[in-house]
Amino acid sequence: MKKKILVFGSAGFMGSYLLNDLSKSGYDVTASDISEAGEEFCKSLGIRYVNVDITRYEEFAKFENGSYDTVIHLAAHQPANVSKESYDPADYVKVNVLGTLNILKFCKEIGAEKIIYASSHRNTQGLWISDDPISESDGRAVKYDTEYSMFSISESAAQDCVEYYSHQHGLRGIIFRLPPVYGYGPHTEIYKDGVRIKTGFQIFIERAMACEPLEVWGDANKGRDIVYVKDVIEAFLKTIESDSAKGLYNITSGKRLTLMEEANTIAKVFWGNNEVPKIIHRPEKENGIDNFCYDISKAKQELGWEPKFSFEDMLYDYVKEGKSMQYAYLLEKRLNMFDEEQ
Repeated sequence: MKKKILVFGSAGFMGSYLLNDLSKSGYDVTASDISEAGEEFCKSLGIRYVNVDITRYEEFAKFENGSYDTVIHLAAHQPANVSKESYDPADYVKVNVLGTLNILKFCKEIGAEKIIYASSHRNTQGLWISDDPISESDGRAVKYDTEYSMFSISESAAQDCVEYYSHQHGLRGIIFRLPPVYGYGPHTEIYKDGVRIKTGFQIFIERAMACEPLEVWGDANKGRDIVYVKDVIEAFLKTIESDSAKGLYNITSGKRLTLMEEANTIAKVFWGNNEVPKIIHRPEKENGIDNFCYDISKAKQELGWEPKFSFEDMLYDYVKEGKSMQYAYLLEKRLNMFDEEQ
């Protein structure tokens, strides 16, 4: 019998990639989101779509007493989507805490076996002072003076709610700690401190395609642990099939990609002619890059998972996905988000 999977937050970046692979893998999938933007995409995959606001428990009745083996929770209110004008700290609590509690309550009522909750790594920000890889047992260290503070507070509370339901109600809770997840779709423009900006990733790509020098500012050896979306999706698939997975897992590359490595690799893949790419190091200018890396040994041992894509592999696949236009609606959705704020 096909396993029945319910995905909340399905119209987002990760949700779209996940639905595609769940459909290919033969699962019986139901998708849900507050946005109607992903409905046509779901139809193209033959997946049921249910429009639900997770902060309103009465809306869960739309599932018509359906039962699901695994519930995947991707829905979140996050800073990259929040302008200065629309910022309200209560929204983080409403969506990330109350919404998660509603999903957990629903899981208990329908007798779901497990929930997989995708959560940001930002609540470890106080641990980034060390160059050592951060393990699951290192705990959390929320910083209270950043744009991510309320986001981290709310996601930490949501993680605790998952653990509570695991211990009190027998629902097997799995939490993915995710660093920046890259892939075709949302990495052109974001809100930073409430202001619309073009991402550094996109700036590097555009300059490389135009054969313009890429400037690397500050300490070029600072770097981040990033992961490709398709590697994350593989972790979901393995966890759905696992009979023993529980608790927190770092789902990351397990490596620190330095800013200079990022610039050189983007130049290699995207440079617009046959000339040698030009990289200029400007150490006198601050780059603002966070420095962090995670230990993925637990995911390797317990899930049998490890990332397959190097950063270079990711970029070549990113180009291929852009040409396929399969996820083009994600770019349109992001532009519409900015337009609605104007």
